[in-house]
Amino acid sequence: MSDRLHPRPAAATDPAISRRKLLEFFSASPILASGAVGALATLLESGASGALAQSYDVLRQAPVMNGDLIAAPAQALNVFDFEMVAKKELPPAHYGYLASGVDGDETLKANRDGFEHIRIRARRLIDVRKIDTSVKIFGETWASPIALAPVSSQGAFHPDAELAVARAARVKGHPMILSTVGSSAIEDVIKERGAPVWFMLYPTDDWAVTEALVKRAEKAGAPAIVLTVDRQGGRNTETLFRERRTDTRTCTDCHTPGFKNEVSRKPMFDGIDVDRVTNLYGTGMTWDYVRRLRGIVKGKLVLKGIVTKEDAKTALDHGVDALIVSNHGGRAEESLQSTIGVLPEVVAAVNGRVPVLIDGGFRRGTDVLKALALGATAVCVGRPYVWGLAAFGQPGVEAVLNILQREFETIMRQAGATKIAEITAASVDRA
Repeated sequence: MSDRLHPRPAAATDPAISRRKLLEFFSASPILASGAVGALATLLESGASGALAQSYDVLRQAPVMNGDLIAAPAQALNVFDFEMVAKKELPPAHYGYLASGVDGDETLKANRDGFEHIRIRARRLIDVRKIDTSVKIFGETWASPIALAPVSSQGAFHPDAELAVARAARVKGHPMILSTVGSSAIEDVIKERGAPVWFMLYPTDDWAVTEALVKRAEKAGAPAIVLTVDRQGGRNTETLFRERRTDTRTCTDCHTPGFKNEVSRKPMFDGIDVDRVTNLYGTGMTWDYVRRLRGIVKGKLVLKGIVTKEDAKTALDHGVDALIVSNHGGRAEESLQSTIGVLPEVVAAVNGRVPVLIDGGFRRGTDVLKALALGATAVCVGRPYVWGLAAFGQPGVEAVLNILQREFETIMRQAGATKIAEITAASVDRA
């Protein structure tokens, strides 16, 4: 993001000046001896951020900020710091789309509140200097259990859209799932990611379109098709509608009414006849639809949106290869059920036969550990990385992923876990 949008004092933008002012402050302090100041100078000049974080936490993030909003990704203390910048940068309707839950947003809030009922048990006197955060899913080793969830229409948040996200995922080593109605084609996303991505399928109500989408994704190299099953009942996105009221732009300048016109802007539908399609979500889907889809998917089939043990068991009966516990980030229904709250019953129903992933409200590394301790194989984050995208593009996404990974590694050490397998039910207490 340009300095024109976020002007900052020259002193705050120059790390050398910041270091010098910090040293001048400590040199004048009667508390620190000159030797301590000298040692501090060596650390500051060497850029040893790891040493600073470990030994001099009070000095981390020392540069002065100009106002309440961060002006660069490096200033962020946590992922929430990106949200307000994203809100400032985005048109009200676009921010409202990203922020909205359904009805009064109570389920969206429940996703976050659910983590407060799980406590982490800290362990001591374990050598945790070296930890391994890798997990294996479908025979592929992921460097981190933190994956990027599918988020639609990312061109509404940044011109580089999913391509910037894919590049960030490549740099930081995180897996990615692409939405059917993303702003970028899967072939381009895989190229920028430098590795295959999963494809989240909105099935539509025309089987021919479903088949075409699956074939294209698999031809591009997607190892898994992720069928979203939580959007069939419709939804009342009040927060979006409220924000849209304050948007003075003319929406029809970009959006033409009608399904065909809307999907014509989505590259995954290029070359596909959508004349008979009336909606994305396949409102007549039943378990027979899953069986039929299983018959054409050559790779792995994943169901996203499972939140009960009954549906988890039925999914296994239909040959599903993995589940994602999800309520669409609080955007599917106003059930007041948090995904972290229902995770244990889904895990118990699956009983280790397939991987169980989860999304919904993940904002901290501690959230990730709690989900893994309750049996999740991996977690998916959505809004936080889009906040980073909207605020600063690819560097913002990278910073969000870096913060989440750093927090996760920190709490792993506090829990005495040196690898993912050591994060177990014994790592947490449920209030």
